[in-house]
Amino acid sequence: MSYEDAVAAMNLQMPRRVPRTEYSVNMHWELLKTVTGIDVTADSPADVKGEAALAMDRAWDMGFFWSVLIGGGEIPRHTDMGHAAYMAGGVDYHAAGKEAFTDPDEVLNFDPVAQFGIKDHQTLVRRFEEHYASNVKSRPFGVNMTGVYVTLISGLIDMLGWDMLLLAAGTDPKRFGDMTNRYARWVQQYFDAIADSNVPYVMVHDDIVWSSGAFLHPDWYRQYVFPNHKRYFDPLRQAGKKIIFTSDGGFTEFIDDIVATGVDGLVMEPMTSLEYAAEKYGQKLVLIGNADTRILLRNDKPAIRAEVERCMAAGKKCPGFFMAVGNHIPPNTPVDACLYYNQLYMDMRER
Repeated sequence: MSYEDAVAAMNLQMPRRVPRTEYSVNMHWELLKTVTGIDVTADSPADVKGEAALAMDRAWDMGFFWSVLIGGGEIPRHTDMGHAAYMAGGVDYHAAGKEAFTDPDEVLNFDPVAQFGIKDHQTLVRRFEEHYASNVKSRPFGVNMTGVYVTLISGLIDMLGWDMLLLAAGTDPKRFGDMTNRYARWVQQYFDAIADSNVPYVMVHDDIVWSSGAFLHPDWYRQYVFPNHKRYFDPLRQAGKKIIFTSDGGFTEFIDDIVATGVDGLVMEPMTSLEYAAEKYGQKLVLIGNADTRILLRNDKPAIRAEVERCMAAGKKCPGFFMAVGNHIPPNTPVDACLYYNQLYMDMRER
């Protein structure tokens, strides 16, 4: 029933059971092996990993599959910030590499449309439709989507790297805002293409904050970020798409601003207040999250129970609530903690 529950929640129709999603759990090979019985490891062939991931999604009754098409690889000019060890065995670690920009004035004068050009519209429409269709074929038992990862701030981070982004923004906030607007004009082509596609659900990712909140003055966001988001989303809304917004970190101070851009839902890490979102927008928005993975990592059973109870207390009264560990279930999470968390979800999901 995961698909029916998820679709009902996406349409704010209050399913009898709270649906769920989880992030990164399909890279936790020890957990997958325990849950599915499939002998899978980090060294298994891709087809075995795929079989185990699919079996895991069915076993844990996943109803929502987070997915985007347009990531950093779409941006021709990229700063390699490196990657910390996250996956099992640290296979994803690599040190920082080349910076795409080394002078703040170059950043402040940069024009992505002039340097990158605009892609063929129909080609973009087809790419989004093919991506969505592939996701549906892989997991027809849940809500699927396509979308954009490098929406605005996340795109600037990918292109500039953190050091150059902060240096350029601090050098001249207005000129940096003007460059941000130019980047947004380049990205608009992707949202226009999704609007003309047959895709019903759109994931919009933009890491606009740090864990502690805004890293630039809130007024800057309100002048240069949210107006661009609204321009992105207007054609999607006119086309009847469901728009789900994701940002890592703590964006509680901007929930009202994000909602005003026209989104239909929020994906939240635990640094963002599910309680605030549920109280103010719980009858109008899809809300996804936001249990804290750090509690699972400690394998503190009473704390895990209290965290699931907290999320359910806030979310169950909201017709579009999905349960999730908001900041992922990484492969170093104790299997016992994962199994306990899942059992709590299963025990508490009935309304």
